[in-house]
Amino acid sequence: QVPLVESGGGLVQAGGSLRLSCAVSGSIFSRINVMGWDRQAPGKQRELVATISNGGTTNYADSVKGRFTISRDNAKNTVYLQMNSLKPEDTGVYYCRTVGPLYYWAQGTQVTVAS
Repeated sequence: QVPLVESGGGLVQAGGSLRLSCAVSGSIFSRINVMGWDRQAPGKQRELVATISNGGTTNYADSVKGRFTISRDNAKNTVYLQMNSLKPEDTGVYYCRTVGPLYYWAQGTQVTVAS
């Protein structure tokens, strides 16, 4: 079973919204303390943009704070990233990931924000 499977992403105009979903294998979801989303923008280093603990504590990179919301549905073993007020600089490949004690990354999904 694939540990993490992403869905969502695509092309959106600046100012628009997208929601990414990440289905987590049941065999690992309960063993993960923190889930997160990485972003790989063209020509830039990959950055961790949002995390959520199994208790619901969230953290965000300054670049997305106030615009992105990470959430989780423990009954569905799913993590979400709601992205609002998107900007062209949000363009990149987004990766759902676990943030310890086990480390997995999803396959990545392209988000393109047109100006």
